[in-house]
Amino acid sequence: MYGTRVAVLGAGIVGAACARELALAGIELIVVDRGAAASATTSHGEGNVLVSDKGPGPELELARISRKLWPQVLAEVAERSAHAAHAVEWDPKGGIVVATTGAGARGLARFAADQRAAGVRAEVLDAEALAEAEPYVTREHTAALYYPEDAQVQPAGAASALLGDALAAGATLWTGCEVLGAATRGERITGVRTSAGLLEADGFVNAAGPWSGELSTRLGAPVDVRPRRGDVLVTTPLPPMVFHKVYDADYVGAVGSSAEDLQTSAVVESTRGGSVLIGSSRRRVGFDDRLRPEVLSAIAAKALRLFPTLAKVPVMRAYGGFRPYVPDHLPIIGADPRLAGLWHAGGHEGAGIGLSVGTGRLLRNLILGEPTEMDATPFRVDRPAVLGESAPPASEETA
Repeated sequence: MYGTRVAVLGAGIVGAACARELALAGIELIVVDRGAAASATTSHGEGNVLVSDKGPGPELELARISRKLWPQVLAEVAERSAHAAHAVEWDPKGGIVVATTGAGARGLARFAADQRAAGVRAEVLDAEALAEAEPYVTREHTAALYYPEDAQVQPAGAASALLGDALAAGATLWTGCEVLGAATRGERITGVRTSAGLLEADGFVNAAGPWSGELSTRLGAPVDVRPRRGDVLVTTPLPPMVFHKVYDADYVGAVGSSAEDLQTSAVVESTRGGSVLIGSSRRRVGFDDRLRPEVLSAIAAKALRLFPTLAKVPVMRAYGGFRPYVPDHLPIIGADPRLAGLWHAGGHEGAGIGLSVGTGRLLRNLILGEPTEMDATPFRVDRPAVLGESAPPASEETA
């Protein structure tokens, strides 16, 4: 390690996870965010901790590491604060993927076979087993798989718990502080200019989520991270009717799509408070945060195909957020080769909640020169998808 003071730029769940790991390792830590902690993308997520939607490869490997770490991290959080651990709402309820067409069933079977070869547990559910697991799901299905490793958290609660551990270990949090640019010496970043003045440190972690592209441009080392919009419907509190995370087989294709037009699939799950979350959508519209009735309608239509009984359930609100999208659908985790002292931890798109703790551990290993549990090369900064196109224009807001 080249220094002992690090600034994490972004206080969403990925920034919080990185801050926690570095602070517990004894690094002097400052966390900076232009808003409040966990108030942007993190607070607009569903809290997915999934392995079911990832095919064999580095992202699945990181997901499995993260899934192993989550219970360990939460046990450590509970030692500091039982209240903080409870607010995470950890629920290892498992996921169920349902196909409703013959083509969907064949694709799901192939996908699951590849996952099993990579060590993922994927269990076939016949009609009777599916009806027992999810009594209200459609009976017009062609295949169903159960993924016992899938889990859920309350995203803002999880981020707050991780950040709380970092603060308890001595980290400092600066909120309402916008990063405006970099101070450099030669080819090394030595500080960042902020709305609160100059912040100097030995290292800086770009963990600004969908704003990472803009932030990296301000720092002089652009990476191609773009916003990808997603929307969610929230029902009024209901008696228990959805017992797992349930989604249709189209979801995996939507996650992996690079299309700019609207992609929708049915994703349905309950919360501890009784509301049902209904998603999901993906569309590239920059930072346009307007809710679109036609998008919400498309989401609802897909969900009703999966859960017909939702037709009579009132929706009390809808919300949306921006996922940090990278063209090759892999996170960016590691040192920037163009500007010494700058590190990146982002580009997880819709998987940032689940992958956060694994990302924090991997980044800490890389910064401190420790052995890593997996090969971090696929997440390197200097790959074509990250450097091959220019980052978003400087008119966008940043963390």
